[in-house]
Amino acid sequence: MAPAARTTYLLVDGENIDATLGTSILGRRPQPAERPRWERLLQFAEDRWEQPAVGLFFLAANTELPMTFVQALLAIGYRPVPLSGGPGEKVVDIAIQRTLAELRGREADVLLVSNDGDFAEQVEDLLDGRRVGVVGFGEFRSSAFAGMSERGLEFLDLEYDVAAFNERLPRVRIIPIAEFDPAQFL
Repeated sequence: MAPAARTTYLLVDGENIDATLGTSILGRRPQPAERPRWERLLQFAEDRWEQPAVGLFFLAANTELPMTFVQALLAIGYRPVPLSGGPGEKVVDIAIQRTLAELRGREADVLLVSNDGDFAEQVEDLLDGRRVGVVGFGEFRSSAFAGMSERGLEFLDLEYDVAAFNERLPRVRIIPIAEFDPAQFL
């Protein structure tokens, strides 16, 4: 009997990515065409480590479930995780932290989609030989993850590595000379 395929768990902090995109990159609320193509991210997760991926998309739903978005997530293969809590509770952060802690006891690899340093402790606990990555916008990634690459943490960019956007975002980043294309500036 063949061993069961290893799984990549893709944990998406959609609020963090949306806030970074809107506030820090675009300076306004993103239009639908400017949002990540979440199906590309799920495919990237499967292709990256050549194994099945389970996409968990965490949402702060509070009292209203965004059914159109939830149905779209289901249609492309995600498991929506709608959450509610009391005033001031960061329900998405709490749920992702608990999920990362639970994954510590499972034979699985993890891709966390967030720039938020609130997950650094749980991510560091997963650096025990398994494959672990943080996907987001490199220039906005929390410094709390600094130094973890020496222990095996991969840093992946949602735009440049995943190609999750249909159009180039107006980002300012340090460009490795090997990637410099003057045509992008002319």
